Amino acid sequence: MNSVSPSAVQYIVGGGAHEDKPSAQSRRHNGHGSVPDGLREGSGEPDEVDRLKAKFMSAWNNVKYGWTVKSKTTFNKSSPLILLGQSYLFNSEDEVDGFRQAFVSCVWLTYRREFPQLEGSSLTTDCGWGCMLRSGQMLLAQGLLQHLMPPDWRWADCHPLTDVDFEVLKPRSPSRPAAMSLPSFSSSWTSPISQRDPSSGSSEGHRRTPARYPEASHEPQLEALHRKVVSWFGDHPSAPFGVHQLVELGKESGKRAGDWYGPSVVAHMLRKAVARTAEFHNLAVYVAQDCTVYKEDVLRLCESPLTQELSESWKSVIILVPVRLGGESLNPSYIECVKNILKLKCCIGIIGGKPKHSLFFIGFQDEQLLYLDPHYCQPVVDVTQGNFSLESFHCNSPRKMNFSRMDPSCTIGFYAQTKSDFESLCSAVSEALSSSKEKYPIFTFVEGRGQNYGLEGQSGGSTDGPANIFSCNRMSRNSKRGSTDEFVLL
Repeated sequence: MNSVSPSAVQYIVGGGAHEDKPSAQSRRHNGHGSVPDGLREGSGEPDEVDRLKAKFMSAWNNVKYGWTVKSKTTFNKSSPLILLGQSYLFNSEDEVDGFRQAFVSCVWLTYRREFPQLEGSSLTTDCGWGCMLRSGQMLLAQGLLQHLMPPDWRWADCHPLTDVDFEVLKPRSPSRPAAMSLPSFSSSWTSPISQRDPSSGSSEGHRRTPARYPEASHEPQLEALHRKVVSWFGDHPSAPFGVHQLVELGKESGKRAGDWYGPSVVAHMLRKAVARTAEFHNLAVYVAQDCTVYKEDVLRLCESPLTQELSESWKSVIILVPVRLGGESLNPSYIECVKNILKLKCCIGIIGGKPKHSLFFIGFQDEQLLYLDPHYCQPVVDVTQGNFSLESFHCNSPRKMNFSRMDPSCTIGFYAQTKSDFESLCSAVSEALSSSKEKYPIFTFVEGRGQNYGLEGQSGGSTDGPANIFSCNRMSRNSKRGSTDEFVLL
């Protein structure tokens, strides 16, 4: 199947869930049927039959999950939308355009096909099994953008939003529909401001209040850095955060190409990938243990001297917290808490999804989560070329799903640039966690080190050996263990 540009990518809202998790009987089961043995197990070059199988899987994936069926996402004009800690109210042109630039600037990483063969297998695509890896990549990419780019950076080539409506939504009642639709905004609402005719509506322009959102950056240095960040996630063995490197790191946790990866395992893989990349001597990744962030462990990790030549003594930090928010489904008591976390500017997203279908959550509106979906199989892009196309790494078709469909197993990400930011993060997140109606919070911040509480090692420390997976055991006496996750539910 020929691929289409991101502007033509369509989603089916409320489509069937992926069968993406392994069954109890077999670790070889994956999201869209088993990976052919010849592709998965051999280390030789894939033959023509294997290539045809991979192409068929890619084409079937895009048909089965609705990439060619048009479906619009409706946004409520009367309710704020939260995107990565920023609030947008779609009652003005500037608000819509501010959201467009912020959303499209997020790095979108999806299934790819025809990339170099994964070591130890004949696989040349992650279609059907790599969605959690892609969601993890997107979370790390967002952390790197916050780490390296100015706070108000926006991609200069953001495209208009597609397949969206803006309506005034009213509560359901037996006598009226769920939404009273007002005319959708004209195309100018979703087009870059700079492309409009400056001569039209000039008098209105004089009365308009200044935009509260920055214009997209055209600075060559920032665009070069943006391209470099994207290249780090390329589907090439040399890319430090590409699928090839992550699969190699997964072997230390007993995973191999074609397996399904849980959000907790992916968190530890990201930690190791950053630690092993020399370019990030001033950035560390900390993974919470036992649903607890041990502050002294974070301080020890971040206060290590960078090099003998530099005087700085603090590393910026990405904090990843694997949690489970219920049993087989999301505990509704945690919804308000998740909303409050997503409102924080220090939150860089949530690796999760709906059951058996990984997604990357970046915001919400009312009772619906805003997400980026990795389940679109695109041709590989050669990121080793200096001027490779960035279009397929940015999505302009935002989609939402109801909180009630959220899988309870997820990993929440945060970023702190300075020590002061970390202290503010601890305070702000603790306040957000206190909004839960449950007796036990989703996770906690604790003074001291994990080893003082009987936990071995440090989540951000050694990069050798298998990833340590800890249980959220505060309610282990009365709780059941999920069949496919590493957590005892809260």
